[in-house]
Amino acid sequence: MIFLRYLALLLAIVGGAIALLTAAMTTWSVVGRAFFLMPITGDVELTTLGIGFSISMCLPWCQYQSSNILIDFFTNNLSESSIRRLDGIGSILLSAMYLLLAWRTSVSALVLQNAAETSMILELPMWWTYAALAPGLTLAAVIAIGQAVRQLQGHTATPQLQD
Repeated sequence: MIFLRYLALLLAIVGGAIALLTAAMTTWSVVGRAFFLMPITGDVELTTLGIGFSISMCLPWCQYQSSNILIDFFTNNLSESSIRRLDGIGSILLSAMYLLLAWRTSVSALVLQNAAETSMILELPMWWTYAALAPGLTLAAVIAIGQAVRQLQGHTATPQLQD
């Protein structure tokens, strides 16, 4: 799990950098449009690609940190071991969802690549957008599976690192 932690952190840093670059590009485009009547051509296409990629790259870190929304209303009175078992089942279901999304985005990327579809303004290959989602979704699934194993064994989702 430690290797997965560092890989997830690396992807989150890359995702964050892409989000910052996308925000800077959007700001530049808005300022250019407002003051100079010169926006960045294709800024909406680039924003779509950049933010989609960024979110996908940050998902594994979110999963590793167990930062998903939890509703504990029904589990308040359960024992810690029961809660961990339920969390383990939830992690299995979440990993199945991640894998399904990774599979379908990969299939969509191949279909779009074969169709040679491009974006309207910049004519970027549309399959890039879908292909960029698969690595983050796949790593998030692997992390969720590892967490499910730990939780079903009665441990916390992720091992605690020594400071």
